Amino acid sequence: MASNLQNSPVQQHFVEEIDYSEIEEIAIVGKGAFGVVWKGLWRNKFVAVKHINSESERREFAIEVRQLSRVCHPNIVRLYGACTKRNHVCLVMEYAEGGSLYNVLHNRPKPKYTAAHAMSWARQCAEGVAYLHAMKPKPLIHRDLKPPNLLLVGSGQRLKICDFGTAVDKATYMSNNKGSAAWMAPEVFVGSSYTEKCDVFSWGIILWELLSRRKPFDEGGSAFQIMWAVHKGTRPKLIEGCPPPIERLMTQCWHMVPSKRPSMAEVVEMMTSLCEFFPGADKAIDYNDCELDEAESDDDIYARSPPSEPENAWELQDPNIYEELLGVRNTAGFDKFYPLDSSGSTQGSGAPPPEPDPALDSMHLMLDPHLRPISPDPTSEESKRIYEEHKQMAPEYLRVQTELAYKSKQKSELEAQMDEEELRQKREIIQLENEKESLIKLYCSLKKQIARVENDRWLLTDDLPHE
Repeated sequence: MASNLQNSPVQQHFVEEIDYSEIEEIAIVGKGAFGVVWKGLWRNKFVAVKHINSESERREFAIEVRQLSRVCHPNIVRLYGACTKRNHVCLVMEYAEGGSLYNVLHNRPKPKYTAAHAMSWARQCAEGVAYLHAMKPKPLIHRDLKPPNLLLVGSGQRLKICDFGTAVDKATYMSNNKGSAAWMAPEVFVGSSYTEKCDVFSWGIILWELLSRRKPFDEGGSAFQIMWAVHKGTRPKLIEGCPPPIERLMTQCWHMVPSKRPSMAEVVEMMTSLCEFFPGADKAIDYNDCELDEAESDDDIYARSPPSEPENAWELQDPNIYEELLGVRNTAGFDKFYPLDSSGSTQGSGAPPPEPDPALDSMHLMLDPHLRPISPDPTSEESKRIYEEHKQMAPEYLRVQTELAYKSKQKSELEAQMDEEELRQKREIIQLENEKESLIKLYCSLKKQIARVENDRWLLTDDLPHE
């Protein structure tokens, strides 16, 4: 397919220039961070062809070319080359026959997978991100980690990270809002500067999603409502029956304070040890072997049975393994991640993250641009005082807007429950009230006109000459 950028060649960064005529396009398979993604055939192998179709997508394309040209890791999608000449501008990448992890998790019917697969996918994702964070001379931060950007290959056994259109060098000062609301760290969407720990937060949400097979924050509401809730400390509901070491790792990764989250290298270390308790990740996923819809429920797939029972969904072959997992923090390397309090128990296990510190100071950055306070005049104390007062009003304004959004949603739900007759009567009442208002306005207007006419007549009569 042709691009509108034939006159705007894209600079390459150490990638092969591919002749587009060598590619046979087969079918559209999705949409990436930019453009349409096609399945194609190139040099006797299937590839993913990601097109850039507008000037607005140009920057993301250039970023992905530059960043993918630097990486080489089994858990990161491979870039074969790029087409940057004539009528086509596109990336030619490794094709993932298993599709996105998001589709496997949430599409219906749902392919079956085990806890071993879930733990393996989470570990592989962590290994790919840890590689990015450790790159030399410039580490990379992905900034948009989420299941739609994680692909499965090799019959579901291998996971690969894709979509690097938002990735940045760690040395770059980062303050712009990137990522998707449900997986986004709070420091990212408030617009403050942030570090690679934002990827760790996203990974913690992904781990929860893999183990619960639910969409995070799927109770409804806008992206803004999700971001506001996350900023206030809300996190996905903890999974019943989840082994404490896994739950502890999950909650540490989505800690409100970035410095209290583990590094991705530490996450890899912990996940490698935990995955030893979950054999069977090397078993191929049969995408045609799906769960029955009637068996679905709101309960997560990994907590349907008490963890002490041998048939529980954690796929533990020996019931004693669960007890071993309870003591896993005593094994080598885990003591530094599980500090003990005076009673010998882990601090804050399963506890909600603390309330945000005085970072409410940055809440005004979540306002629409026209509502944000104007930068003060540094030479005027009055200007600075007004600026600070305006900033302090932002949290209350955002809270009220959130409540209004929830009330509006509740109103819509209630109206949906009303039968057609009630709705008809309600509409008639509203219409009659509107007509009543219009008639009152018309009456007042006519009364004024009559008064004006009578007054004019009196004036005319008074002006007649006297005989």
